[in-house]
Amino acid sequence: MSGRERRSRLIDIIRLRGFAALDELVRELGVSESTVRRDLDALEEQGTARRTHGGVLYAGGLPRIAEFDEKQPANWDAKRVIAAEAAAIISDEQTVLLDGGTTTYEVARLLTGRPLQVVTNSLPVANLFASESRTDLILLGGFVSPRTGVCLGPYTNELLSRLHVTTTVLSAAGITKDGLFNAQLLLAETEQAMLRAGGKVIVVADSSKFGRKSLTLVSALEGIDVVVSDSGLSADWRETILAAGPKLIIADLPREDDPDASPQPEA
Repeated sequence: MSGRERRSRLIDIIRLRGFAALDELVRELGVSESTVRRDLDALEEQGTARRTHGGVLYAGGLPRIAEFDEKQPANWDAKRVIAAEAAAIISDEQTVLLDGGTTTYEVARLLTGRPLQVVTNSLPVANLFASESRTDLILLGGFVSPRTGVCLGPYTNELLSRLHVTTTVLSAAGITKDGLFNAQLLLAETEQAMLRAGGKVIVVADSSKFGRKSLTLVSALEGIDVVVSDSGLSADWRETILAAGPKLIIADLPREDDPDASPQPEA
């Protein structure tokens, strides 16, 4: 495969998925990591791709979203293992409602290519499924927040009131014994509408979110069916979650001394 053919293949992969991890690209193209990095440098200069922690985003037609770009790299290893556990409990043919959190985005990446009906208010999430032939995509309208790339407000909430989905997947700005919190009032109202639309509610949150209270309470813990977090979650918090009623799924973080689980490099 020539360099031009390889870069064309790279663009196709990134465009279809929206985001691709560096290790995935190395494996699928069958070339060295340094070769992929050079190709990504060239694509970024062209404005086709945007490098981020551990991978690359498709930039064609995708505006920069400041808050999403800032938060996506944080606790990325935890987000990836949490996403894998959450995606595993979602069955094919379900209708899945996804919010705009960066951990939810990692779940969405793992759902691409599966026969699902996906409903979302997130432009980055919708971009992952826009070219997927096996997935039906419903993008909720409304006021688009330029900071987060999500649709919010009364129009979004009105659309949600007409829907019923099999599973809702939500992220969180913070979780305390009182429940699930978010930092924006309009977003909290939209997530409450998402909770009402969902048959099963899954919250994906890395262990750093626990014990943190934010601006607005979205839901009590009793209103959540499944919490997926990482192995950094303390024993006290595990007991608190289980006592409140949700099922708790813990995703194992890679061990620092495990040579096969080294941290993902900066792409």
